[in-house]
Amino acid sequence: MPNRAILVVDLQNEYWPQGKFPLVGIEPAAANAARVIAHARAQGDLVVNIRHEAPGGPIFVPGTDGVRINEAVAPQDGEPVITKAFANSFRETGLDALLRDKGIAEVVVIGAMSHMCVDATTRGANDLGYRTTTIHDACATRDLEFNGVTTPAAQVQAAFMAALAFLYGEVISTEDFIAR
Repeated sequence: MPNRAILVVDLQNEYWPQGKFPLVGIEPAAANAARVIAHARAQGDLVVNIRHEAPGGPIFVPGTDGVRINEAVAPQDGEPVITKAFANSFRETGLDALLRDKGIAEVVVIGAMSHMCVDATTRGANDLGYRTTTIHDACATRDLEFNGVTTPAAQVQAAFMAALAFLYGEVISTEDFIAR
């Protein structure tokens, strides 16, 4: 039984160019995520697919194409799919119980958005005692605006990955992950 799980966070159609909330660099991030997932499957790691739903919201509306996991990283038959309503994939879901039941000690986080659900899930996993790794180039984000200042996605990505690497686990590239 593997002791590592890949958490594929919110790689849903809503974030692609045809969706309602496209992210900068989502397609290359998803291509890297697909490589991470394929490597993990070959190693016998548990792949857990996580999807966000927001009933009554303007995005991630249940039953729409936007909430579907993108075909680039589609779950295989038998892989768990966790549906969540909060940024932290552990909050009010069965994710922690699933991981503990499978004897998982380490989680690898990939997905979207780096500054929101990837960040919250990585921190949540760390707080629950899991060893965490985030694959920075298998994650995507967007430009953020606050108080009249727009921060480009590349800077948002760098700031959040630096913060995670400071205290919440290892942050590495797809190449480094696969080379291990």
